[in-house]
Amino acid sequence: MDTTNVYVIDTVVTRPGRAKEFVDTYLSGYAPGARARGMTLERLVVSPPVWFPDESNTVTATWVLDGAAGWWAMTWQGRLDESVRRWWDDVDDLVLERTRTTGAAPADIERLGNV
Repeated sequence: MDTTNVYVIDTVVTRPGRAKEFVDTYLSGYAPGARARGMTLERLVVSPPVWFPDESNTVTATWVLDGAAGWWAMTWQGRLDESVRRWWDDVDDLVLERTRTTGAAPADIERLGNV
């Protein structure tokens, strides 16, 4: 088992007044499948920290994977899982924009490159 973490960061800007609904749906609908793909939710942050009734919030979910092997396993499982695409399609009315980035601690970069 690789002990080098790879972080997957989902950043979602919600439609005005829809942040709480998005977070609830993300945790109940998306998170179980992500866990099944080997992802561990490290934290979920809402910014600013208030449920605005008429403004957008930014929701940042940080997931942890077990090294490069964990990242590849999650990636291929997700690409082949039609339910992931359907889930994002289903929440489109809650989302203005979304991005996904991956990263690692600087000390782990060289090790992650040796796959």
